[in-house]
Order: sequence, then C-alpha cells, then structure tokens
Amino acid sequence: MKPRFSQWRPPEIEEGKLNKYNWVVQHKENFKLGFKTDIGAFTYINAHFGVTIEDYVQIGSHCSLYSVSTIDDKRGPICLKQNCRIGSHSVIMPSVTIGQNSRIGACSFVNKEIPDNVVAYGIPASVIRPLTLEEIKSGIYEDTE
Repeated sequence: MKPRFSQWRPPEIEEGKLNKYNWVVQHKENFKLGFKTDIGAFTYINAHFGVTIEDYVQIGSHCSLYSVSTIDDKRGPICLKQNCRIGSHSVIMPSVTIGQNSRIGACSFVNKEIPDNVVAYGIPASVIRPLTLEEIKSGIYEDTE
C-alpha cells in the first residue's frame, strides 16, 4: 500500500490543548506516539496511566482513549499496536490493547483486548471475524521515503 504521508512529522503536543490537527492529550508525559500515525480531529486521549500508539496507526475523528475511568475506577495502559485502525466515534477504555493490523468499527466501545489481525465492532466490541491474508497485505504500509 502507498504511504499515507510524505514528509510526516509528529505534531507538537501541549498539555490539554488542541494541536494543529485538533486532537488533545492529557498527561502527555505518559503518551507515546509512533511514526506516521493519523489521528482524527476532536479525538481525546487521557494518558494518565499510559497510552502508546505504535507506527502507522489510524484513529478516526471524535474518538476517546481513557487510561482511567472515574465511573468504575478502572485504570491501566492502552496500547494500539502497529497498523491498527480505529473507526470514528469509538471509545477505548483502560487496560486495552488492540492488536496489530486489527480494525475497530465506527462507534465501538472497546473494553477488552482485541487480538492481532481481526475485525471487531459493537457495544461492547467483539471480534467479528479474522482479516483475510489479502486484507492484511493490502493494509500494510511500505515506506518509500
């Protein structure tokens, strides 16, 4: 697959302020952003207990990633593995890892681990099916820069 970006640069992240792409991080000291990520506008990331977004991850607009929940007092790191994709308006809760290449459908509520190479969606999100080999290959980004 062709690269999504040419000359990608990580955004400047200021504590609790919208960046130039209109997404925001709280507890930026616990936030790790991979190479050539794409995070949609109006996404909120609470990294109090750690959020790692690996290389080539795509996150749609209006998503929320919570490493802490004050409603049920859950807390723990979030990890979005390389090349996974999160559909718009999805919510990722504490202590969740989303596997490499996996795809989360729009408007999903993810409160448990999602393995590598699957499609998952729903409230709560559940695995619907594995990705085909063709889908995996077509979604892998090759750097030509």
